[in-house]
Amino acid sequence: MEILLNVILAIHIIGVASLLGGVIVQIPAMRAGTATVIPAIRHGAWTMLATGLILVGLVYAVGETVNNAKIGLKLTILVAIIVIALVYRKREKVAAWVLPTLGALTTINILLATVWTSH
Repeated sequence: MEILLNVILAIHIIGVASLLGGVIVQIPAMRAGTATVIPAIRHGAWTMLATGLILVGLVYAVGETVNNAKIGLKLTILVAIIVIALVYRKREKVAAWVLPTLGALTTINILLATVWTSH
């Protein structure tokens, strides 16, 4: 079970990298005013959601405790990311706040995952 948890966690981290990498790749386009929500952003967010839910389920399945407040906050932030990405996915260029907000929310989620400990 530990191997499965680690594989799912690795896929979750790949989702984070895709989402944040997609935002970073758009920095030159942001400066030019032509930024868009590229597929890497959307796919990364959906990957994070799916693997995050699987991880929580697996942790419960092995009898360990989950910090529900932390997971709830991370889920709320991720849902906001997904909603923003879906609303702006087909626009030729997005408002100036969209990609910086996606990047900031992703960074906050990373910080919550790494800094907020249950101890």
